Amino acid sequence: MLSNLRTFAVGHKKITCLHINNIYCSRITSSLKRIKTHVPLGRSYSSLPGLIGNDIKSLHSVISPPVAKIRNIGIMAHIDAGKTTTTERILYYSGYTRSLGDVDDGDTVTDFMAQERERGITIQSAAVTFDWKGYRVNLIDTPGHVDFTLEVERCLRVLDGAVAVFDASAGVEAQTLTVWRQADKHQIPRICFLNKMDKTGASFNYAVESIREKLKAKPLLLQLPIGEAKNFKGVVDVVSKEKLLWNSNSEDGKDFERKSLLEMSDPELLKEATEARSALIEQVADLDDEFADFVLGEFSENFDLVPAEKLQTAIHRVTLARTAVPVLCGSALKNKGVQPLLDAITMYLPSPEERSYEFLQWYKGDLCALAFKVLHDKQRGPLVFVRIYSGVMKPQSAIHNINGNCTERISRLLLPFADQHVEIPSLTAGNIALTVGLKHTATGDTIVSSKSSALAAARRAGREGEKKHKRNSEEERLLLAGVEIPEPVFFCTIEPPSVAKQPDLDHALKCLQREDPSLKVKLDPDSGQTVLCGMGELHIEIIHDRIKREYGLETYLGPLQVAYRETILNPVRATGPLLGSPIQDVAITLHSLIIHPGTSSTMISACVSRCIQKALKKADKQVLEPLMNLEVTVTRDYLSPVLADLAQRRGHIQEIQSRQDNRVVIGFVPLAEMMGYSTVLRTVTSGSATFALELSNYQAMNPQDQSALLNRRSGLT
Repeated sequence: MLSNLRTFAVGHKKITCLHINNIYCSRITSSLKRIKTHVPLGRSYSSLPGLIGNDIKSLHSVISPPVAKIRNIGIMAHIDAGKTTTTERILYYSGYTRSLGDVDDGDTVTDFMAQERERGITIQSAAVTFDWKGYRVNLIDTPGHVDFTLEVERCLRVLDGAVAVFDASAGVEAQTLTVWRQADKHQIPRICFLNKMDKTGASFNYAVESIREKLKAKPLLLQLPIGEAKNFKGVVDVVSKEKLLWNSNSEDGKDFERKSLLEMSDPELLKEATEARSALIEQVADLDDEFADFVLGEFSENFDLVPAEKLQTAIHRVTLARTAVPVLCGSALKNKGVQPLLDAITMYLPSPEERSYEFLQWYKGDLCALAFKVLHDKQRGPLVFVRIYSGVMKPQSAIHNINGNCTERISRLLLPFADQHVEIPSLTAGNIALTVGLKHTATGDTIVSSKSSALAAARRAGREGEKKHKRNSEEERLLLAGVEIPEPVFFCTIEPPSVAKQPDLDHALKCLQREDPSLKVKLDPDSGQTVLCGMGELHIEIIHDRIKREYGLETYLGPLQVAYRETILNPVRATGPLLGSPIQDVAITLHSLIIHPGTSSTMISACVSRCIQKALKKADKQVLEPLMNLEVTVTRDYLSPVLADLAQRRGHIQEIQSRQDNRVVIGFVPLAEMMGYSTVLRTVTSGSATFALELSNYQAMNPQDQSALLNRRSGLT
């Protein structure tokens, strides 16, 4: 596309820039028409970001905005905190959509899978691109369910900042802790949005305190709510000492007014805002030496005179240093507080150039990108999401995959709009793109322009490593940190409707595995059956449903099994295994090894393997079962039946916390006892309770339970 525009410009030297942009806009329009079948029914979409109405920007700003104006962010939270609804409002107010989507109605942009719309949850991350006040924002909406933790992990890996969304009535919940730890691991600056301020039981102070206590973070209160629960009307901007009130007659929340707080009309709000601003200035000054010198030098007597711009710049530095987190509030469902959140995203979260990546110096501006997600499209084949760290990526160009040691060709380059994609001629560093044509690239692969480019970067990295006496492996230096894939905890057999359909099932599973590395597929050597291994009941259920809907295969699942492990109880010298499960917590010492001339390494390996199996047969053995962290949120009325049910499931209760009018039960429970728990919990609590599970560790089973398990597996009971 770009080459056509260039040729056109050379042949007609007097052509105006506006004319070129109009040509480009018309091509985008025709591109959108071609993919009209992908647009969800009942939704109205705007044009390409930056091309709203007749306000046509330059071609360069649409395709390659300045790096300082790019924000790569993710929305992360516990399930049902309002991530997808917040994303919907962001898209609406930025002009990307022309109607408000609703999770309950099943017409949201980022939850476009049939399974997501039916269940009202996010299953896989979705990327959207939009503009806000001159900034290009690449936003990823991530799942909140523990079964899809990998989706969060691989998206956080490529983001520069994140918005953590909280239910203001619940504060920090179980999965919030998980995603917060993931963000800590990748050193991602973040801001907090206390959502659902209109909900019964919403408490701004409670939510802030839970952030301070449970996340061990320092909250910077940039806003205060005006009212709570049904009385929530708007917010106070602490930095500017203004109140933002949303028009009660406005259905979509676009109309709101920003007014300065005055002594005459708002004496209490003004006093509260003044105190909060002084506290905020003190907090930031404690964390930022530059701001402290500025404040103490000129404004030590009167903090009111500290300019808002200087305070905002200091908050930006503190956020980047991850020494504190800005806190805002609102109600995404009621369309309040989202526009200030967008302002905070562009103001406080970092641009790609503000994030330091050591490996960039080795590439000297050449292409370096990370593949972080793969989707399969029936028409276009594999679609690979990439984050570009340096250089430029163009369609019809060859790339080298360092992990796979192979060269592939990108046929097309797309900007991601959830379930829509717009073709573009190139993309520069700092952006997130979607590529077509990469047949072998998988999640976590590092992409460069050529093998020679990789070798040159390796040489530079080698010289740098010698200077600093760091890592020795050239390949380690070149590969970007990939994605850690958790071990599956559930498995079951899967069979096609007939033997003739087995190749189709194998193809479907191969595609789904490439999309979702946490899904493992293996062949049972004894029965010859295909075995699915996943992260939970919901995970395997979704995979089964996708095989039916997307590949047209009616498959049959065997009963769900728990992924047990085994260990030994006493030292032996030399598996008649209990279940044939993998062993763990076993150290093997080789006392002597005699090798004769001509002995092959294969024979040595076989000998060692047989010796180890012989030793394991002599040892006393123990089955280890996965133990889960459990958190159940339930009203006081239903606490007793929930506790009674958990006692029957071999659950161990650690503590019972109070959260507003609810009780939070925290404890451990064996995974094997949690089959169908969601249905039982809904039944005993009339649908009012929620729960979250997370793998804790593997624990030895008691003799009675182990004996019962072995009897079941051997068919004796």
